[in-house]
Amino acid sequence: MKKYFGTDGIRGRVGHPPISADWILKLGWAVGRVLGVENEGRSKVLIGKDTRISGYLFESALEAGLSSAGVDTLLLGPMPTPGIAYLTRALRVSVGIVISASHNPYYDNGIKFFSSEGTKLSDQLELQIEAQLEHPMVTVDSRSLGKAVRVRDAEGRYIEFCKNTFPSSLDLRGLKLVIDCAQGATYRIAPSVFRELGAEVVEMNVNPDGFNINENCGSTFTQPLAERVRAEKAHAGIALDGDGDRVIMVDHTGCTVDGDELLFIIAKWYSETERLSGGVVGTAMSNFGLEVAFKSAGIDFLRSAVGDRHILEMLKKNAWNLGGESSGHIICLDANTTGDGIVSALRVLAVMCFTERSLQELKQGMTKYPQTLINVPIGSRTNVIDHPKIKTALLAAESQLKGRGRVLLRPSGTESVVRVMVEGQDRMIVEAVAEELAEIVKQKMGSEEKKGSDLKC
Repeated sequence: MKKYFGTDGIRGRVGHPPISADWILKLGWAVGRVLGVENEGRSKVLIGKDTRISGYLFESALEAGLSSAGVDTLLLGPMPTPGIAYLTRALRVSVGIVISASHNPYYDNGIKFFSSEGTKLSDQLELQIEAQLEHPMVTVDSRSLGKAVRVRDAEGRYIEFCKNTFPSSLDLRGLKLVIDCAQGATYRIAPSVFRELGAEVVEMNVNPDGFNINENCGSTFTQPLAERVRAEKAHAGIALDGDGDRVIMVDHTGCTVDGDELLFIIAKWYSETERLSGGVVGTAMSNFGLEVAFKSAGIDFLRSAVGDRHILEMLKKNAWNLGGESSGHIICLDANTTGDGIVSALRVLAVMCFTERSLQELKQGMTKYPQTLINVPIGSRTNVIDHPKIKTALLAAESQLKGRGRVLLRPSGTESVVRVMVEGQDRMIVEAVAEELAEIVKQKMGSEEKKGSDLKC
């Protein structure tokens, strides 16, 4: 069992172990020690970050820890997570390190890693790093200390990579797009990509100050984007999250197009143009309407556990090339090795250009089942399903749906909340069942709940 690593690296509140300067310093050293053994000599690591204020602190701590273990460091500065995955491969380094808490507020932060192939680290390597953390920190001889260098052209490299994933026979001329960069890592890169491909770009939330990342903006809060799209009479809106690995879009009427719908649009195009390798991977949270739509289109569909790590594992196992989550993590393995918000948006825009159809028209092939998601904050990540009364309530909730829906109850892998998700054909029943189950979870495990529901467009 891992002590620190979760489904998406290590994440928590800044200043609280393990997300503290002294612990991150030792983490850098532990990674460096493991890499030294693995590579039988000098290793090189790159570090990128999003725009939250604590990124400066942890960038320095990691650099010092790695240097003390004799590892050289390439510093990218603010860079989207998928850009770090790409540059880890392109620059032929041993490991890529991301300092980010993704869609979380500024006061959280985290560390996640990419292997030299741009994929998540293996469980074995993560366990080796955790084991090394138990040893006293010892600095190598001064002659063997690692060096640190700033990569000055990192942004330009990733911009060109993104542009090259767009079909060379198409461009974005004639499209007006509103881009919400969530005050995060894509604030300079995303507008450049879409503008250089020919689009008229209206920028939103491109002035990060270290504290405003994801604050009432981006992929988790699309209402301001929808309003701006309507006001600008734009063809579409693109909402990225703080580290750029998620995307949610808005059609020209202001209706949200979530990750499930985007995945459907891309998959159908892939299938029709013979780009789809096998089928598509979703997760336990994917809307049942997506499964129905794929069945109708003759596209195989599998569900993995929640998290892009699990999606990637299932894609590799089946030799497929497309998967994603309703949250907007979409993995196009024919382009990048991880979820990439910019690349995924470009895939959807390519379909719009190729078919000459609007985003609203393209999503019509999938009918979403009414779904309600309620996040119930809890004090610890205990397995709530083991609680007898919650287990009984879960069975009762499933019974109320009478086989015409489904219930999912799971602790988040990134936040101290339990996600209560209910979906079915009847919206009123779905909402009532979700509220009732969430109340029981709240009484037994948590405090105040946070509710969300799909947009009724």
